[in-house]
Amino acid sequence: MKHLQARMTRFFSTLWPAEQKTLVFGEGKTDHPPVMLIGEAPGEQETLQGRPFVGKAGKNLDGFLEAVDLRREDIYISNVVKVRPTKVSAKGSVSNRPPNREELLLFTPYLLEEILLVQPGVIVTLGNVALRALMGQQAAIGAMHGQAARTTVCHEKQSMDVPVFPLYHPASVIYDRSLAAVYQADLKALRAWLDGGCVI
Repeated sequence: MKHLQARMTRFFSTLWPAEQKTLVFGEGKTDHPPVMLIGEAPGEQETLQGRPFVGKAGKNLDGFLEAVDLRREDIYISNVVKVRPTKVSAKGSVSNRPPNREELLLFTPYLLEEILLVQPGVIVTLGNVALRALMGQQAAIGAMHGQAARTTVCHEKQSMDVPVFPLYHPASVIYDRSLAAVYQADLKALRAWLDGGCVI
């Protein structure tokens, strides 16, 4: 993992020389964790602290972990894109934005390599960005949430077949309260599926 992170640091340090882009790597159990959680990209607090899912996202994660009876140190947590995608308003304030096509193309191969290194028992994707990175651009969270699927993760000459359990991104519930009940039901379905041995 350190070798992968070092290669990423070398590559991306030359890519945006005019900007200081902080890479936020995954963290947690790196050797066959039962669950690998994949989000979209780091936000402001993640970039400041150099850790995934802290700040508001961390509170969302705490709720997720409590609902499915897991501990942060027992799983592996990462994002598709490892830098914070930002936009600047007319007033000059900086805010988050979804990753663009270039960022996804640059970072997705590293994510696939990361998955193959970690060898998780199951991948839980949060939102469309993480889902499509693994299942293709045709995948849609609205149709696939709360249901287990399988995918083959390939990078260079390595591959692995892995279960995927798509969830809405916890942040989406903040913006659309109608998703709250759906999200809670999906968490219960995930816990039941994990208890059942992750059979698809």
